[in-house]
Formats: sequence, structure tokens, C-alpha cells
Amino acid sequence: MAAKPFDMIVIGAGPGGYVAAIRGAQLGLNVAVVEREHLGGICLNWGCIPTKALLRSAEVFHLMQRAKEFGLKAEAIGYDLGEVVKRSRGVAKQLASGVGHLLKKNKVTVIMGEARLTGPGTVTVKTDKGSEELTSKAIVLATGARARALPGLEADGDLVWSYKHALQPVRMPKKLLVIGSGAIGIEFASFFNTLGADTTVVEVMDRVLPVEDEEISSFAKKQFLKSGMKILEKTTVKKLDRTPGKGVVAHLEDAKGTTTMEFDTVISAVGIVGNVENLGLEGLGVKIDRTHVVVDAFCRTG
Repeated sequence: MAAKPFDMIVIGAGPGGYVAAIRGAQLGLNVAVVEREHLGGICLNWGCIPTKALLRSAEVFHLMQRAKEFGLKAEAIGYDLGEVVKRSRGVAKQLASGVGHLLKKNKVTVIMGEARLTGPGTVTVKTDKGSEELTSKAIVLATGARARALPGLEADGDLVWSYKHALQPVRMPKKLLVIGSGAIGIEFASFFNTLGADTTVVEVMDRVLPVEDEEISSFAKKQFLKSGMKILEKTTVKKLDRTPGKGVVAHLEDAKGTTTMEFDTVISAVGIVGNVENLGLEGLGVKIDRTHVVVDAFCRTG
């Protein structure tokens, strides 16, 4: 089958990819975007958007408990976890379908499948129907990232959750351990803590939200502690002993030594790694440094 020529091919339809594809099309280019899973990527489907929807429900629940302060009456306040999750998934689905509509409106060719760079300017896409070849002088890599899995802390969906499990919880945790206090860990800690879980956050660095400004970090920490969250900084989770149907014993280590704590649920949020595997980058001489593609000032690869 003959290769299909395009002016620009974008690999990945997350916030980086679909925006680049639309802009290219608006500038008059014939653009194709290749996506293996969901239009809108992790952010829209399994990240920023659905977590904000969960947090909004938690915020409203929290405000309802303060109704009296506003001169309002709200009695027998409760929540339905299933419905909270259903709303979150609905919001994500609506926005993802909006991305599909935008791409179509801008005449971008969408190909659902797995892309691989098979030569200079050549992309082979493995789809449900087989494989097709695309060619272009301009190829944009927007393959995004995924959750990092540390040995011994891998998610199992039952006792130890990844962000995907935490977005569709099978139960409400009673005693929750969140490993990692970056944006992802803190969002889930805030959500479950507000809904009543006894929440402990463990951070290996010397402060929560370690990549934010120190001022924001310390202000946020005060609020989290005020809300009843427990925060352990400069602490490492050495291992997790899992007992199905019972819970998890976490072995924690800090400057004073090692302690153990029991939890019924653990959320692992220990950072993210770039999706750079199986793309054929190495064969084309594209440099990778710690799962990041090395680029120049204009975001060009080698």
C-alpha cells in the first residue's frame, strides 16, 4: 500500500499534540494526528480534568457542612461515591469528544493506532485493520508521560492504587497512605481526606509539593494539616507488606530510623516518566535523557 503524504504528522493527541495539529491545519498544512488510546490524552481523560471534577465535588461537600456560617440549612449531608465518580468521568468524556469535534472541524486526519518512526520522515501506524505508512518532512512528538512504578510499590488495583484506580475507586478508603506529594498525590489526598478518609502523605523531599515555590509549599502544608491530613516529609516508603482482604503494612524510614504503619489503601504517586519507548527514536539517532527527548532551543531533536 502506498504511503500517505502529509505536511505534518503529530504523534500523540494530548494537550500538546492536538493543539499543535489544529494550529498546523489553521496555517494551511495537511495534518495527521496519530493517537493510540484517547483523544485529549491523559490530561483530559485520566488526569487534570477528572481530578478537578472530583475535587469540585469534595469542595461542595465541605461547603455544605459549613452551611450554617452562610445562614443556610443543610441536614443529613452525605455523598454517593459512585455518583461522584460518574460525574467526573462524564465531564472527562464530554471534553474528550469536544477534542474530536475540533480536529474534524479543522480538517485534521485522525488515525487511531500505535505509531513508530521507521525512517527519516516515515511513520508506520499499527491500527485495528493492519498497518499504514505515512510520510512527512515535519513530525511532532507529543507522546506524553505515564505514572512511574517503583519496585515493590507497584499498583495492584486492590490494596495499592495508581492514579487510574484512584479516579475510579472501588471503595472509600478508611485509612489511606499517599506516597508522593506532587500535584497528583496531593489532589487525591485532598479529595479522600475531605470525604473522611484518615489520610497520611509521605514525601521523600524536605517539603510537600516540592516542585512548587517554597512559599506556596508551606502555605499549602498549613491548610492540609488544618484539614486533618498527616504529612511525613524526608520519609521513604521502603516496602509494602500486602495482605489481601486486610490491608497493607508500610515500612517507613526517616532520619530517626524505621517504623511501620497500617493502612487499608495505598495510592502510589511517585512521579511520571516519558513515553519514549517503541517509537523507533534510537534508530534515528534521537537522544533520550532520563525518559526525556533531548531538544534544542526550538524544540528540534538531533
